[in-house]
Amino acid sequence: MNDDWVIQRVVEWIEENLQRDIQLSDVAEFAGYSKYHFHRIFQSALTMSVDQYIRSRRLATAAVLLIHSDTRIMDIAIHAFFNSQEAFSRAFKKSYRLAPGEYRKTMRSIIHKQEEEVMLQEIKGWFLSGSHPHLYKMGIDRQIVHTGNTSGFLHSQFVTETDEFATMMQQFKADKFLGKRVKLSCFIKCEDVDQFVGAWMRVDDQLGDTLQFDNMSNRPISGTVDWNYYSIVLDVTERSKTISFGVLLQGRGKLWVNHFQFEEVPDTVPTTNLEVMPELLDEPVNLSFDEIGLLE
Repeated sequence: MNDDWVIQRVVEWIEENLQRDIQLSDVAEFAGYSKYHFHRIFQSALTMSVDQYIRSRRLATAAVLLIHSDTRIMDIAIHAFFNSQEAFSRAFKKSYRLAPGEYRKTMRSIIHKQEEEVMLQEIKGWFLSGSHPHLYKMGIDRQIVHTGNTSGFLHSQFVTETDEFATMMQQFKADKFLGKRVKLSCFIKCEDVDQFVGAWMRVDDQLGDTLQFDNMSNRPISGTVDWNYYSIVLDVTERSKTISFGVLLQGRGKLWVNHFQFEEVPDTVPTTNLEVMPELLDEPVNLSFDEIGLLE
């Protein structure tokens, strides 16, 4: 069974059960593994333990409540499964560098000042591309987040055709990863997607020719799906010059993305490269051009 598929199922289960007490044994039982084996798989994929992941998700939810509601900090602490407001404050300050009360006051002030400006500004490092980028809108969301304070979003606005798509993306030099097998991972959430959503990554050479590519078209995300973990694995050969990556939305719908991560993986991890090869015939045909094709 593919480890990433197991992680996706588990993350989905965690999202559905965040509001109840979750133990490692519960998650391991759902995954069908021993606690030790599942902990190793989860830690390897997400670079954090199950407990750390669950806590980070609950703290992210708490951060949203602090900014966008007037719920008492004590009630938020209980909602996040902390035994006391003091324990919650310590954990929150460790992750967000501010105590909950300070965070609420500071972030509300910042958001109030930047709310009108932020949608007019470019997101540092990211740009909008695709077949019809003008039909889509990308930006920063402070209410729908996975971890931290913000997530990126891409929403359709004036899309009418099913083949129209846009992507929020980046490009960078491949030098750091030459000769390595690289895994790109991220968390994606989508809503009312009628075609498909996918993370993507492309490795190009000096001339701009594609050496490796995957856009999850063989495992697309559609409909409404809560936060989940997705990954792509490609080889960055010595000929590689640039790496491009991002997330795409084809057709109508909304997506949110967070926590992109690059890491080198061993050759034992299979690549997800989409090799589109033409079907080869057993022997040459129609050498005299007298056979009519199907398109006639």
